[in-house]
Amino acid sequence: MIDTVIKDLSDRFTISPEMVSSYDSDGFIRLKNVLSPQTLRYFEQVITSNVERLETEHVPLEKRDTYGKAFLQISNIWEVDREAAKLVMSRKLARIAAELMEVPGVRIYHDQALYKEPGGGRTPWHADQFYWPLDTDKTITVWIPLQQTSLDMGPLAFSRGSQKILTGRDLEISDESDRKIGDFLKNRADSMVEEPFDLGEVSYHSGWTYHRAGPNNSGKFRKVMTIIYFADGTRLTPPRSRYQQNDRDRWMPGAEPGIPVATRLNPLVHPAE
Repeated sequence: MIDTVIKDLSDRFTISPEMVSSYDSDGFIRLKNVLSPQTLRYFEQVITSNVERLETEHVPLEKRDTYGKAFLQISNIWEVDREAAKLVMSRKLARIAAELMEVPGVRIYHDQALYKEPGGGRTPWHADQFYWPLDTDKTITVWIPLQQTSLDMGPLAFSRGSQKILTGRDLEISDESDRKIGDFLKNRADSMVEEPFDLGEVSYHSGWTYHRAGPNNSGKFRKVMTIIYFADGTRLTPPRSRYQQNDRDRWMPGAEPGIPVATRLNPLVHPAE
């Protein structure tokens, strides 16, 4: 089975000019049949075993804050598990990221398993790049559901074209971001895209695209793996907050402002080194 999985992770997924144009306009794109059911079954077992092993949240769900209720979050599993690294270093997924952003190469920022527990709360409106001290808008996240994801499980939802909006970029993910960004986006209600994900369907979204997820009312875990990429040659900016300083220290150790980020934790995954 593993040979079939490795082939799936390496095969080319065709990105058309229309897909690139849609991503550039909307700030996100949903792509069907990117990964096979067999590949997803394999990595669901791999990622779940790591979440169970590494998860340290012992506070009851009802006693957590909004962020804590949103999901269990385990980062950079590729550092500690060779099998998980096969997914994170996938040539197929990285090539899609590069082609959508129209850049020659991409590096890994980090990965995240985001497991929304049964009864888990909403994920507030936010833009990921608030946390990233990177001197580029060429950043992208692939969101990989490890199972078919119905609306009652809390799939990712996007505001189309919101990557061009400056309002709210200074907000961390919180009740405040949910309220302020949500209020602003009410004037763009027709831009809201919230749909189930088929098995094998993934989404890619820009670092400045506003997105959220609903609560998990399904009675079972919503299991998702994500990988964040940035364009090769991107320079580190001086961190503008304690969050960006923490990201610099954790995900780009030794990187210096003004210098292209290329630390041991930021491998070049397309084209492969």
